[in-house]
Amino acid sequence: MLDTDITHRRYKMSEIFTAPKLPEVKFNKNGYEIRTDILAMAKDMVQSEHSMKYQGWEMTAKRDEKTGQIITTVGMPEFPGLDKILETAEKMYSFVNSGVKK
Repeated sequence: MLDTDITHRRYKMSEIFTAPKLPEVKFNKNGYEIRTDILAMAKDMVQSEHSMKYQGWEMTAKRDEKTGQIITTVGMPEFPGLDKILETAEKMYSFVNSGVKK
């Protein structure tokens, strides 16, 4: 127990004498970083939309009590692919490029 107290004190002493590391500040993102962020936002948005639709479908789906199979007239939502994500990203990116209209 004494050893851990000494080690802990040494760690605190080293913290006192070393200058804290300053965070890296970036003011502007380049075009690649912006497009990457927009693509990630579009992916998250499309996945969230699909998840909500799937949960709604799952709650309204009825099962046959004997077989356990789903009996419903509402179709399960199709999982969005890369095309849907890129389409959403393009819409978002065109909004960013259009700027603020006055």
